[in-house]
Order: sequence, then structure tokens, then C-alpha cells
Amino acid sequence: MLRKSALPARAGLGLKPTHYADIMSGEPDVGFFEVHAENYMGDGGPPHRYLEAISAIYPISLHGVGLSIGAEGPLDKAHLARLKALIGRYRPASFSEHLAWSTHDSAFLNDLLPLPYTPATLDRIVGHVDEVQQVLGQRMLLENPSTYVLFEESTIDEIDFLAAVAERTGCGLLLDVNNVMVSSVNHRLDPVRYIDRFPVELVGEIHLAGYDEAVDGAGDRLLIDAHASAVLDDVFALYDHTLSRSGPVATLIEWDNNVPDFATLFAEARRAEAVMAGHAAGNTLKVA
Repeated sequence: MLRKSALPARAGLGLKPTHYADIMSGEPDVGFFEVHAENYMGDGGPPHRYLEAISAIYPISLHGVGLSIGAEGPLDKAHLARLKALIGRYRPASFSEHLAWSTHDSAFLNDLLPLPYTPATLDRIVGHVDEVQQVLGQRMLLENPSTYVLFEESTIDEIDFLAAVAERTGCGLLLDVNNVMVSSVNHRLDPVRYIDRFPVELVGEIHLAGYDEAVDGAGDRLLIDAHASAVLDDVFALYDHTLSRSGPVATLIEWDNNVPDFATLFAEARRAEAVMAGHAAGNTLKVA
């Protein structure tokens, strides 16, 4: 039996070393903290001492960025073993990864790259997710990507692709609302329609973040998933619409670059919780 996500339906924050002292001294009213798994794969040191102390107080969401679920080759067994050890050490309430690839042969790429949505890709992702869940003994959440290109060979819609992976593996989904906005604007799609079609009953966690904006060669808007600023109003509006379908769901504020002081970050969490509070009475769907 795979252990499912047990995050509270509250707002969480990414755990940053610059905020360790604020958290330990004030024990702020935060729903959970999320950490990138790869930052804690060493054996010891200050990061582990702080995480041990903080995980004794708060639920922890473990978010992977290095499994390369979409890679053509086999999963890195050593990386998977380190991940299993980390999960055994901290027993996080949730584990998630990206629908993306970041390795090729022996090369490790510092990016989360998109995939063509084809039957062959689907079979590969299903096999990798099955392997991860079997090794970890825990249900994982798979995150929708932010994308800047589309593949001509894609024959499966992104939402249908994610739903098929979940159906065939039993995994849950992580719905990144900022990624929906970024991809929808970049590809001239309707983000509200995307949310309306998304299987929110499978969502175990939501992500919110700030994007940067540029102009492409044709003079059109180009959004970049930067995680370097507060959540923009249009993303919060899309989040509000998402909760109108799902009800409150554990929601992470992602702010990984140009990290502000803790008070600023905490205010973003309170803003998300205010949106959740407005939907608490109307929760009609049971989420993962």
C-alpha cells in the first residue's frame, strides 16, 4: 500500500537557509515547509540539523528536481537510493517531481526540459513513475510543466497525458497554477479552460509563484517561470478559480530567487490562505 500525501489544506513555504533563524525563534503559523530533495542528500551538517528541528514542528513536503522522470534512459539508481534514504529519515508528508527530463547519458543539465506527448513517452513515464513509487513505498505527485515550445510530434493533450499517467500508476498530481499561466500565455491558450479540464480530484498540492515577462521575436508576450517575485494578481485569480473546483488544497508559495525577508514571504502565505478560506465552505470534491 502506497502512503499518500498528508499535507494540510493550508499554505506552505519553501524552506530557505536565510530563514532558519526566523522559523526557529518565532515558530510562525505556516501550514508546511517544502524542501528540494537534492539540497539534503549529504549525510550531515547544518542543513540537516535545521531540517530535523523544523520537521519536528511542521509537516514537510519533499520536492525533487533531479530524478529526470522523462529521460529516455533508465532512472539513476544511486539518486533514487539517496532519495529513499532521505524519505526514510524525514518521513515527509508528500513527495513530488516534475514531468520533465534533465539528464542525457552521463550529462546533468541545469534545467527541467519539456517532452513530446506521445504513446511512447507515456509508456516511459509510466514505467519510471511505477519504479519510483515501488522503491519509495510512497505515492508521488507529478507536476505539470512550464513550457516555451511545443512539439510537432505530440499526439496527446497535456492534461490527458497527466491523467493517463495517474490512472496507470496510481500517482497523484501537483498542479502548478503559475506554470499553467506561463504555458498558456506562451502558447496562446486559455488558462481558465486548462483549469476547467484538469482532474482536480487527483491534486495533492498546488504551487504558486511569480513569473517574469519579456517579448518574443514576434512582439508577443513571453512569460518566464522565474520564481523571483511575489505571485502576480492574474495567477492569484486563476488560483481562486481553481479552488472553486477543488476546494482548499495544500498550496506552496515558490520564491526561490531574489528571496525576500521572511515577513514578506509569510505575507504571501497569508494571502493564499485568505483565498482558501473563501472556498472552505464550498469544498465539494475530495482531493488526493
